[in-house]
Amino acid sequence: MRLTAEQEELRSAVRSLLARYEGATAWRPLTGQIGVAGLAVPEEYGGAGCGAAEVHVVMEELGRELSPVPCLGSAVLAVQALLASGDAAACTRLLPRLAEGRAVGTLAWAEQGSWDPAAIRAGAVAGPGDGDGGTWRITGTKEHVLDGVEADVLLVAARTAAGVSLFEVAVDGAGVRREAVVAMDLTRPQARVVLDGAEGRLIGTDGEGDRVLRHVLDLACAALAAEQVGAAERCLELTVAYAKDRVQFGRPIGSFQAVKHRLADAYVLVESARSAALGAAFAAVEGSSELSRSAAVAKSACSEAFSAVAGEMIQLHGGIGITWEHTAHRYFKRAHGSGRLFGPPSWHRGRLATGLGLTAA
Repeated sequence: MRLTAEQEELRSAVRSLLARYEGATAWRPLTGQIGVAGLAVPEEYGGAGCGAAEVHVVMEELGRELSPVPCLGSAVLAVQALLASGDAAACTRLLPRLAEGRAVGTLAWAEQGSWDPAAIRAGAVAGPGDGDGGTWRITGTKEHVLDGVEADVLLVAARTAAGVSLFEVAVDGAGVRREAVVAMDLTRPQARVVLDGAEGRLIGTDGEGDRVLRHVLDLACAALAAEQVGAAERCLELTVAYAKDRVQFGRPIGSFQAVKHRLADAYVLVESARSAALGAAFAAVEGSSELSRSAAVAKSACSEAFSAVAGEMIQLHGGIGITWEHTAHRYFKRAHGSGRLFGPPSWHRGRLATGLGLTAA
């Protein structure tokens, strides 16, 4: 599984741009100069018509810098939810703005810390027009909404009499309250969205939300795994550089066998995680029936690898590694935050076991 020359050029362009623009200021040039928001959007909707491999490249680079731009929430969750819904009218209306970066989208989905569609309890009741092209009233609370306070396009998953469905809700509409939450990882803006009879417009077919969300979950896990690999790789690079410079007992600490072994173990974790993440990305590109399994493997393996490597970064940097001034703590927090995002590794291993027809002993 190797990236093409064009995909490597995309990597170089994103890395170069992130070196020039810091933090959230990178979003406008990323969308305007490179078009990252529209990579996975079909050309008919104003996008580049690329796929999961290109998204993988971008997410790796964003992970290296812990960039707070809304790529995961908007260019992955919102875009893929709209595409999976099969609602051509909604795609025509919303995707061009999202693809150009003129609008930021988000998907309000998780409840009570769970991304399992079966756990959705927010309810939607049909209003005038019996819900067919008419309005719905949605009530419930959504957690872990990525970029939920800043988003211009809000998609909400709620349960109807037919099952889980997807709705577009006006961000400034009556009955909508968006609350910023203080997460452990300050580089990943999240919000809590409270809906109290908020007016929504059905996206796609009533009752098809379960299928849409499960597909989006797989693509989101593949994208997040790529981000985790990029961040873990950067942790290792910084730690190796420190081990070469830090002198103890008259020698660089990287010359000590115990430190070499720990760095070698971290390298193995990073490369193993990279293989898992690429496997999920290529399964998505090919439309493989193995996507769900590959995504579950990638999310589990990459979450644990990133956490382990970020922990080694703290340990091998010694006292400076736990200071607020050093960047190590930012990677450590991102590792633990991303490990829980879209479900912890144990839940994804359970998904994998179920898919393989295995049962717990």
